[in-house]
Amino acid sequence: MDCRVLAAAGDVWLRLVGGVGQIGGAFSHESEHDLAVMVSDFLENGSVGAESWCSSDSDSALSDLAHLDEKITFYKRKVDQYESDLLAVVHSLLLSMETDLHSVDSAPCNARCIRFSLVKLLRHSGYDAAVCASRWQGCGKVPGGDHEYIDVVKYNDSGSSERLIIDIDFQSHFEIARAVESYDRILNSLPVVFVGSLDKLKQFLKVMVEAARSSLKQNSMPLPPWRSLAYLQAKWESPYQRQFNPDDLSINSTIFSDHKQCNGHLMRLQSSLKSEIEADRLLKPTNSDNMRRLKLERRRHSSFRTH
Repeated sequence: MDCRVLAAAGDVWLRLVGGVGQIGGAFSHESEHDLAVMVSDFLENGSVGAESWCSSDSDSALSDLAHLDEKITFYKRKVDQYESDLLAVVHSLLLSMETDLHSVDSAPCNARCIRFSLVKLLRHSGYDAAVCASRWQGCGKVPGGDHEYIDVVKYNDSGSSERLIIDIDFQSHFEIARAVESYDRILNSLPVVFVGSLDKLKQFLKVMVEAARSSLKQNSMPLPPWRSLAYLQAKWESPYQRQFNPDDLSINSTIFSDHKQCNGHLMRLQSSLKSEIEADRLLKPTNSDNMRRLKLERRRHSSFRTH
């Protein structure tokens, strides 16, 4: 079954598979087949009641989703200095990137040219950055697939190293059908571009799976396999190959072609980043006030302990 056949089932099911095999990463024919079979089984066996076509927040679900929204905000603000500096560099490089992208592949490259351009700029800035191509086999209810993202290897004074993940289309991995309003707010509160450790990434994934399950449950819809925690984790935790330039992909075509789709994606990405940065800037005074209050509280507690 070709994934495109799902169009007959309506836009709702296309949104369910949004982010899979599109801008968020390269997807192989084998992966498309695995996912198509999984989607077919899901459509035939999944429970979707008549009331599922009306999205609304119940009181209990609203409370649950509000709690998850607070977790997302907490995880976004919990950053160390290296991560904060890298995030600022990534934002700056993406915003300054010109929309005249080219690729050695004449076929749609699913934003690969943006990732390789960013890696090139990061390496020129002194970072050990690479495009990571991951791939995994289907297992049980988890369809097989592949994904592309960026990593930066951080070397510590002790001689150890740590990988930081960069995903330039982070929110697309969590789009679901008929999302309730509170879920959309959580989705839009996610970083436009994720920059952080694998442990931090797992925290975001767990929250978003829980939020998606809550939103879908309100519409009597089950969580699809391609939005499960196991499938999401596979994108960044599966075996991967680091690549530094497009030549590593063994592309046979030597004809340079404009990638209008990727140029448009870069423009939308830059627009979203500007909006996110402006929103964070407006919140900074409030955050500073909160930090001052926290410091005062700590001083009070310290004075109580010493008396």
